[in-house]
Amino acid sequence: MIGLIVRILLALGGGLAALFVARDSPNFGVVQGMLTTVVLVCLVLLIVLWRWKKDE
Repeated sequence: MIGLIVRILLALGGGLAALFVARDSPNFGVVQGMLTTVVLVCLVLLIVLWRWKKDE
């Protein structure tokens, strides 16, 4: 289950990284990892804000 979540996050990060860096670039993996982290942080932020608004 966790592997599926990681694959989805990496696919989203890879899609975003492809907008900024060529896929055959040597640092594509680094950019993909950074953007995957940004996607994960945004998802966690959305969940926290949604639950915070729900509690009001």
